[in-house]
Amino acid sequence: MNTAYIHSIGGVSGDMLLSALIGCGLDVKELESMLHENGIFGFELEVIDDIRNGVRGKYLNVILSEEGERTRSIFQFLEIVAKSNLSESVKLKCTEILQLIGVAESKVHQTSLKDVHLHELGTVDTLVDVIGVVWGFEQIGVSKIYCSSLPTGSGQFKSSHGVMSIPGPAVSEMIDMKNIPVFPPDDIDPPTGELLTPTGLAIVSCLAEFSNPLMNLKNIYYGLGTRNSEHFPNVLGIWLGNLCESSSLIVLETNIDDTSPEIIGYVKEKLMNEGAKDVWITPIQMKKNRPGVTISVLTNPQSKIILEEILFAETTTLGIRFYPVDRIEVYRETLSFKSTLGEIRVKIKKIRSKTVSVSPEYEDCKLVAQNLDLPLITIMKQIENEANKFFNV
Repeated sequence: MNTAYIHSIGGVSGDMLLSALIGCGLDVKELESMLHENGIFGFELEVIDDIRNGVRGKYLNVILSEEGERTRSIFQFLEIVAKSNLSESVKLKCTEILQLIGVAESKVHQTSLKDVHLHELGTVDTLVDVIGVVWGFEQIGVSKIYCSSLPTGSGQFKSSHGVMSIPGPAVSEMIDMKNIPVFPPDDIDPPTGELLTPTGLAIVSCLAEFSNPLMNLKNIYYGLGTRNSEHFPNVLGIWLGNLCESSSLIVLETNIDDTSPEIIGYVKEKLMNEGAKDVWITPIQMKKNRPGVTISVLTNPQSKIILEEILFAETTTLGIRFYPVDRIEVYRETLSFKSTLGEIRVKIKKIRSKTVSVSPEYEDCKLVAQNLDLPLITIMKQIENEANKFFNV
């Protein structure tokens, strides 16, 4: 179960995310121990099994002592993360999340990052939520995270600055900065109140891709918020499973006539590294008789957004076409066999259980050719002949 989907049913907050992860199997005692090992004190964690409007889940109550309620600056939080014994990937994500919170607050207050006063966000529970969620996903073995669009909430809330409209200023800044897909809730009387907290929003925007993955679903766990409204469930779901391949794919295309070949080559490599199934470049003649190219990208639907972002960021294009395509695939697998030149991987192609072709793995043949100082074409022909005999093709 290496994929998680965050389903924001009734909002997102740091403690809702952490509560859902505890439902997923994250050990709360190990969480406390990890935080204490890294010098984070002034809190107690209490896990409560409860129900919100018919949805059963876990609620994590972070109880702060006087020490925990002492406010800290963003730079103090960042220093704690930097000095921690967390993995480098966890440190990197925690730093990104905390910096996003700080930048959003600095924009709201029109001040520099070093002069930002975090008010409610400066207490130790912010650090518990940020580190706990990032570390928690790593602990349960999740490597890819997706997230649904988010409900903004409605009405007003009280803060240290007085009564404010929902969504609050820091939340609105993050939505704009990270281009987060949100939607207003249905007309509810009374209003829903605050559904997106700055900490929760910063976490999901830095960890997750906002799209709906095609998954083989294993389990769903729910983290509960503090409200128990009769109009909506104040819950967040984490779906665990694995991505499944779809036979329905998408082609992204864009025409470019003002970008150097070096950039085109770099973009192609980056698209492949980020999940494209194939990328091809076609010479075309564009308006005003300018020579140009079409960049075509074959991808799964769930990778569409990130690949579009690469095309927009890395090229001069102002628009991307996309359309669905279907694909029929034969059965194929990669196996190793012991050739006269050593252990070599080959791709096996089968039709109705019959092996019809065997293709040597390029990288393996390349390594042999370099080690023996022989032409690559000679190595590949020899391996193909031996593999055909070995697999009875």
